[in-house]
Amino acid sequence: MSATGLDVFDRTIHLTNTWLDEMMTSLPHDRQLAWHALGTVLRTIRDRIPVNLAAHLGAQLPLLVRGVYYDQWRPSEVPKDWRSAAEFLGIISAELSSLRPIGAGDAAQATFRVLNHHFDPNQVEKVRHALPEEVRALWTAGRQQGQSAA
Repeated sequence: MSATGLDVFDRTIHLTNTWLDEMMTSLPHDRQLAWHALGTVLRTIRDRIPVNLAAHLGAQLPLLVRGVYYDQWRPSEVPKDWRSAAEFLGIISAELSSLRPIGAGDAAQATFRVLNHHFDPNQVEKVRHALPEEVRALWTAGRQQGQSAA
C-alpha cells in the first residue's frame, strides 16, 4: 500500500532516504544533518559548473533532492569563479556552520560517494571535469566496489 497515495512521491521518499542512509555511513547518524550536508555540497557544485550541465545534473536527482538542489538558484549569476579546494570547502563549511560540527571535507566526500554510486560514471566524469582541478582531486572517480547505478 502506498504511504502517500502517489507512487511518484513514495519512490522519491524511498530514494531520498536511501541517499541519506548512504550519507550517514560516514557522517553522524543524523538524517537532518545528512540532508543539509547533501544539499549544501550539491548547491556548491551546481553554482560552479556551467548552467547546462547543472540543469542536466539536477534532472537526474530524485525529486525531493532536486528541490533542495534548485533552492535559491540564480542561473544568471553562475558559474562562480572560485578555483581552489579551500574555497570549495570554505563555502560548504560556512553553510554547515549552524549545525552540529561536521567537516566540510566529510560532507563533500559523503556526497561524492552517493553521486558515484547512483549516477552513470560518464555523467560523474562530466561534472568532475567541469570543476577546478583541486576539487576534482577531492572527488575520487568511479563507483565503489560492489555498487551499481540505481
